[in-house]
Amino acid sequence: MRILIIGCGRVGAGLAQSMGLHGHHITIVDKDPLAFERLGTGFKGDRVVGIGFDRDVLVKAGIERADGLAAVTSSDEANVIAARIARQIFHVPRVIARLYDPRQAEIYHRLGLQTIAPTAWGVQRIAEMLLYTQVDVVFSMGSGQVDLVEDEVSPMLVGKSVNELTVWGEVHVVAISRGGKTFLPTLGTILQAGDLIYLAASGGSVDRLGKLLGH
Repeated sequence: MRILIIGCGRVGAGLAQSMGLHGHHITIVDKDPLAFERLGTGFKGDRVVGIGFDRDVLVKAGIERADGLAAVTSSDEANVIAARIARQIFHVPRVIARLYDPRQAEIYHRLGLQTIAPTAWGVQRIAEMLLYTQVDVVFSMGSGQVDLVEDEVSPMLVGKSVNELTVWGEVHVVAISRGGKTFLPTLGTILQAGDLIYLAASGGSVDRLGKLLGH
């Protein structure tokens, strides 16, 4: 994929390095040429100096051929402008904007712009780690609205069905690892000793999930 990253701060540089290692063609834009030092000598992508929401700069960076764009500067306003230009003018298929203000993130999300609000996500994660340490959250989607939880089947769950761990709209078993193989279960799948189960849970259901799992 051809990925365009706006902002070469710690997040932008880390994202560029990670995706570059996976074989994607990365172009990163920043108004400060010294910011590119964060990329290190092993970075194989392209660097473009300029304002990340300037149309000419974006064209120079290859936005017309981009498969995805991530706007992760330190400015919410700059990220929104760059993301909206990418979506509305250049029709980039995948666009994500990082916004520090959770209220603004929610507003733009409702308008169809994919946003990440690290402040809201961080608050949710810290609260869960303080209150529900028994639940192992392996991945969060959105800004912490949905968590992917991993848990080993306890003796009290052996013999129960997936349906008994399902709370519609709140908790769903999405996968089970058994004997070295991972599969998608049905509601009638019976849990066995040694199973590792993966559950998707809404952010407000972590406490209920812990009780379902026997913690």
